[in-house]
Amino acid sequence: MRSIGLLGAISIGIGGMVGGGIFAVLGEAVSLAHGATAVAFGIAGLVAILTAYSYAKLSVTYQSEGGTVTFIDKAFGDNILSGSVNLMLWLSYLVTISLYATAFASYGETFFTQKSNLLHHGLITFAILLPAVINLVSASFVGKSETVIVVIKVSLLILVIVAGASYVDTARMSPEHWGTPLSIVTAGMIIFVAYEGFELIANSAEDIKEPLKNLPRAFYASVGIVIVLYILIAIITVGSVSEDVLMKAKDYALAAAAQPSLGHTGFVLVSFAALLSTFSAINATIYGNARLGYIVAKDGKLPRSLMDEDKKSGVPFRGVLYTTLLSLILANSIDLTEIAIIGSAGFLLIFTLVNLSAYTLREEIGANKFVVVISSILAFLALCTLMLHTYNSNPRAVVIFMSFIIISVLFELIYGRYVRGQIFNRKYKKAKN
Repeated sequence: MRSIGLLGAISIGIGGMVGGGIFAVLGEAVSLAHGATAVAFGIAGLVAILTAYSYAKLSVTYQSEGGTVTFIDKAFGDNILSGSVNLMLWLSYLVTISLYATAFASYGETFFTQKSNLLHHGLITFAILLPAVINLVSASFVGKSETVIVVIKVSLLILVIVAGASYVDTARMSPEHWGTPLSIVTAGMIIFVAYEGFELIANSAEDIKEPLKNLPRAFYASVGIVIVLYILIAIITVGSVSEDVLMKAKDYALAAAAQPSLGHTGFVLVSFAALLSTFSAINATIYGNARLGYIVAKDGKLPRSLMDEDKKSGVPFRGVLYTTLLSLILANSIDLTEIAIIGSAGFLLIFTLVNLSAYTLREEIGANKFVVVISSILAFLALCTLMLHTYNSNPRAVVIFMSFIIISVLFELIYGRYVRGQIFNRKYKKAKN
């Protein structure tokens, strides 16, 4: 029975995007784009809204909880590409958990007078372990309150925008304070992970009422609202706080942006909203990634151990454990900038493939050829721009990202050919006999 209306579907999209991303990457955007930070968010938003078109068309035709995985399988079939993307998507969600946990730690540290590596890594570990325990005990605990959490964090962001509007100095955003064109585009691509999350609407397609009408509306409305929200936040941040201050508070720039208009109370409120948002995002992503592993394992494309589901709670027990363990390793070994780059690159790669899927299936899904071609090209160029800049400025992030791709391909070659292939052959021989 379909139980999610249009507002509920929009809430899923906004909640997925306005999680930990904006709290984590705002400072990264300012460090590259400077006065053009709002432009950088707009560029990233353009890629997001065009990709949302592909998702909307695909979701209406292929309504499945598999979402992204289903679309790529439908377009390219069961091969090395689709199999590798399954694992790459799973790994990309691990990176987002790491990003949210690092942001949680950065904002959490503002409540302590003395900072240390032990405190930082302790907060990261706490931010991942507690949601993991909640998932294992009661996965619906935060899920049931997600709408309330979305309202709280969006309301606080709107409060920062309204209160800070009169403190904006437009001279700080004039072209002479902009970064280079390449650095502005790169800033947009590094912060692209802040738009990741609207694709979760596709995973709920089977539960959305009047899907032919509400799915496209939910995608466009959620992405459109978040683009406007992010651009306004960028304007308030750059326009009301000097760049020197923002760079000192780079990892918690949004809290610093609230201080000119709302004082220390605003700083504390935004920091609290960041903790709430990142915590709920980690909880939801741990569960979502465990479910993704379960779905893909059920199709035989990941090890069947990920199908170890608790009969009472319906929680994929081992999936949660694997997700938690790997996220802990990533979050405690890679810095915030590298996590943001890897996360954005991962989703730009996956969204490029989704746009190509929409192009391949354009006749079946009724997609406009021109739009899906443009969205495919833009997503790919965005990925290339990010990789080119990162190779020169942070080569370790490129190495880690390429390692993810190599691991995904090798896994599919080895597991797909020898394990899944053997299972298929046994079933075929048994059926034949």
